[in-house]
Amino acid sequence: MTSTSPFTATAVIEQITRWRAAGEKIVFTNGVFDILHRGHVTYLGAAKALGDRLIVGLNADASVKRLNKGPERPIHDQEARAIVLAALRCVDAVVIFDEDTPLQLIEALEPDVLVKGGDYDPHETDTSSPRYMVGSRETRERGGSVHSIPVVEGYSTTKAIQQLKGK
Repeated sequence: MTSTSPFTATAVIEQITRWRAAGEKIVFTNGVFDILHRGHVTYLGAAKALGDRLIVGLNADASVKRLNKGPERPIHDQEARAIVLAALRCVDAVVIFDEDTPLQLIEALEPDVLVKGGDYDPHETDTSSPRYMVGSRETRERGGSVHSIPVVEGYSTTKAIQQLKGK
């Protein structure tokens, strides 16, 4: 990606500064969002309802590979996934991150609200637990809130890929 990409932390931090000056509440979530489906859109809409502006941290292609989602993943490259997410009415900005977790991005953006799906527990404090929400401690220490949103049953990128393969 070039430095002129709208999907960089630098570009989004400048926008967040303007939103905060206007008194707006910043919500952050993150994920792969490979094959966008009803579950994603429902989740993102619910996340946006927790504040005024929704920022989505998007795992870069290399980060997705390290998550071991499967040899064919991601299906769509990071730029394509970012463009699709950014086109959603409920998404105000997308930031691509290459680290294994979004912690550095969360620390840089300082969201007022941190959100993850229902498979995460906002009260989990054990950082080794798969239900731990990365950045939850840091968000709370700054006075922010942490939430999980129920998963829409029956929808997942993995399931969509299996259906396409006829499994």
